[in-house]
Amino acid sequence: MNLFERLQALDRRYIYIVVALAIIIPLMVPYNSDVVTTPPTENLYQLIDSYAGRSDRAILISFLHDAATMPELYPMEIAILRHCFERKVKVFTMTFYAAGAPIIDFAINTVKEEYPDIQSGVDYCNFGYKIMPMITALGMGDNIATAIDTDAEGRKLASLPIMKDIVNYNEMNLIIETSGSSAGGTWITYARSKFGANVAVGVTAVMAADMYPFLQSGQLIGMLTGLKGAAEYEKLVDVFAAYRDDYFPKGRPFSKEILRDESIKKLINITAQTQAVFSPEEYQSFLAKHPDQVINLDNLKQERDGKVVFDVSQISPEDQQALGYVTWNDLNKKTYNILYKFKTARIGMNAQSVAHIMILVFILIGNIGYFVTRAKEKKA
Repeated sequence: MNLFERLQALDRRYIYIVVALAIIIPLMVPYNSDVVTTPPTENLYQLIDSYAGRSDRAILISFLHDAATMPELYPMEIAILRHCFERKVKVFTMTFYAAGAPIIDFAINTVKEEYPDIQSGVDYCNFGYKIMPMITALGMGDNIATAIDTDAEGRKLASLPIMKDIVNYNEMNLIIETSGSSAGGTWITYARSKFGANVAVGVTAVMAADMYPFLQSGQLIGMLTGLKGAAEYEKLVDVFAAYRDDYFPKGRPFSKEILRDESIKKLINITAQTQAVFSPEEYQSFLAKHPDQVINLDNLKQERDGKVVFDVSQISPEDQQALGYVTWNDLNKKTYNILYKFKTARIGMNAQSVAHIMILVFILIGNIGYFVTRAKEKKA
């Protein structure tokens, strides 16, 4: 038997093992890979970012799915919520699907852990599970506080600080619906057609083909497609919204040029980063922001090749406590280390990519082997 005949006769269980390892290893041992962002994702990011710091603008995220589609949709929701919390964009959440209600709470609480200043009723508001999608969507076009009388915590919506300057779709001018089926139908039909609200969707990869006509016709202003769309949005948040320096203390504006810049590679590494490196000038600037911690920082620093280095993995819990939350948090951000929950889509894309490549290799080998075997049989 030649090589191809042996491969054709290979026990399929070995193929399953190889594919399983191709998925498991990249999940267990992440590697840094770049994700090329696409216009539907970039357009959605830029519109949300344009609302940063404005009291008269807000977005609504509609969770129209259950746990079955969370692997693809949940990372999108986490990335969008993180963007809103980073950039102080008012965000509302709701669902017309009862199984989506606990997912909203899970997503908000997961992101909120990293933003202690974010407050319910001030920076975000959860409407919870609502029935009668058509009536609700139409009613919100006139007055949100009338259509949605109370939030998920039973508070009168009209009395919440977040509702200051927010009346209807003129202010809540972006609805994003995440769904494993046909997303956005209610909002396109009622909120966009009647009131001109902007609508975007986040869908599983298999549903993307059904949604592209709405994107191309302008009925959708953006779309996140499966794990790839979530990975793209994670990258945009890391490069822009979560970026900090003296020029952009609250994040920097979107730019295609920055996405092409080699310097952003350190901002999107998904492998664990533990070292915060400063030039002497950057270190002095950092000290100026934390004058009460100069002695503690000087005791913990190391100097290498003219740089000031802090290895946060070597700083004890006692020293972390002595630095205080604000200083420790700022120092940690300088490592450009991304928390696991904010990079799950990119880690998943690594595994997905390797698995797809392995499957394509097996398909190619199988087809070649088939034709080689057929040719040999004909000669015989």
